[in-house]
Amino acid sequence: MAGNRLGASRRAVVKGALAAGLSFPAMSALLTACGSKNTSTTGAVKIPSPDAPVTWPVSKANTPIEAGLTPKAGSTLRIYNYADYLSPRVLKDFEKKHDVNIRLSTFNDADEALTKVASKELKFDLYFPSYDSLGKLITADLLRPLTHDYLTNYNNLWDSFNNPWYDRGARYTIPYTIYSTGIGWRTDMVSTDIAGMDNPYDIFWDTKYAGNMAILDDWHTAMSMVLLRNGVTDINSTKQSDLDMIRTQLLDLRKTMRPKVTISMYTDMPDGQYGLCQMWSGDAINTPYYLPKSVSPSVMRYWFPPDGKGEVDNDLVVCLAQGDNPVAAHFFMNEILDNHVAEQNFGFTGYQPPLKKFTPDTLVADGYLPQNLSPAIVREQDFKVGYPLLQLPPESDTAWHQVWQEFKAGG
Repeated sequence: MAGNRLGASRRAVVKGALAAGLSFPAMSALLTACGSKNTSTTGAVKIPSPDAPVTWPVSKANTPIEAGLTPKAGSTLRIYNYADYLSPRVLKDFEKKHDVNIRLSTFNDADEALTKVASKELKFDLYFPSYDSLGKLITADLLRPLTHDYLTNYNNLWDSFNNPWYDRGARYTIPYTIYSTGIGWRTDMVSTDIAGMDNPYDIFWDTKYAGNMAILDDWHTAMSMVLLRNGVTDINSTKQSDLDMIRTQLLDLRKTMRPKVTISMYTDMPDGQYGLCQMWSGDAINTPYYLPKSVSPSVMRYWFPPDGKGEVDNDLVVCLAQGDNPVAAHFFMNEILDNHVAEQNFGFTGYQPPLKKFTPDTLVADGYLPQNLSPAIVREQDFKVGYPLLQLPPESDTAWHQVWQEFKAGG
């Protein structure tokens, strides 16, 4: 059953802003310059967090659409998203149901995406960001406030997502998918019982697996793993001592372990290119479907702290002010909150939607993943104890990127 549900796809790019090295000040200046000079959201960018939730002001430059409208027949809905992060069937069904055309554009990294969104030249209607770039998008007046009359499926969400800390009142966003970051491995290529280790993160520095491992090509995710390894739960730390520790241990990792730095774990590890990697949960769920037929899916494993105290995040969908089809955009946002549509989408992407229908205790029984990968299931309580990746203040963001660039350059 699972093999029929889960397709050959995944969230195939680095999440988070600035993955390609553009500094925060440069990106912030770009976004601000591309926004209206006379807006209700000008000023310093707020940085929301679970301890400091933010209610964003309603834009005066971009007004919400009226309720009660319907998509114009034959119109085009332009969607800007990560590659392979939406089911083609979901797109085709929406086109047929509402008599609209969908033009899907994809990007290779979030830096490219933010640059194109800020240019306003491509007239995208919908965009799929992470919340660490939300403040910049709103401050630059690039988003249209939502009209909730269209979001009749909003109550399908987990209760904890009804009033999220990053967007109190859900004025600009709906949640899309949820995921954790942990450790993936193949038991036929890694003999260590990683889940049984006192500190599973130490496995990435075990020279027994030198040349047989990979870490995510995502600056914030990879660097935060070093903090968690050392018991630092503030994975958005601005302390110089923490950054120095990250630098030292990452450069040691580069020198002794020779890791592949990539985002293609979901295909590389099943292909046997390495047996150990840092991994997102949605990619772990997809690994069995890339294994050769001669290899049993039972060899795949995923570890995330059983107490939920690890990195856990969610992605968003926003309505861009530049688009010409905001009505169809709202209808599509509501569509992906529909239980049946979300099920189809989950089956294609492997990334879990935060909907009440998908009870964590039944996901294995329902065929979404095998029992040996059940630690990849994200639970609602994980968001109460887990650690999200937040937007960093400009100076810290620059300092983090300098370390990451040094690591990527080989130390």
